[in-house]
Amino acid sequence: MPQEISVSYQAIKSKVYRLIDALVVGEKNEADIQESIQRWWDLIHPADRPVAQKYLLMVLGRSASALDAVGDGLFAAGGAQYPQALDSHPVPSKRMRMTERIVERMVKETGVRTTV
Repeated sequence: MPQEISVSYQAIKSKVYRLIDALVVGEKNEADIQESIQRWWDLIHPADRPVAQKYLLMVLGRSASALDAVGDGLFAAGGAQYPQALDSHPVPSKRMRMTERIVERMVKETGVRTTV
């Protein structure tokens, strides 16, 4: 019997934040996160995917904005220098565009049309 997946804004926000936390504390790596999201997406009923996509993009956009604000605040407050190790990672706005493309690809692969 298929598992019922909630696509409420709060449920999706919780899912994303749990995955972020797992990455931050080292329980998961980026490949694990991607696999987890793909499994989660497969469990969402096709009729619910447009709403899930809308909320997922909202959560990711707001999370990227929060990360930008934290970084900007840190560097503005203390004149901290941007660590070289982070130079190889995309900035949040680029990350957001990549995330949007991934979600769009997932939607295309499952054959669901959405309007966001």
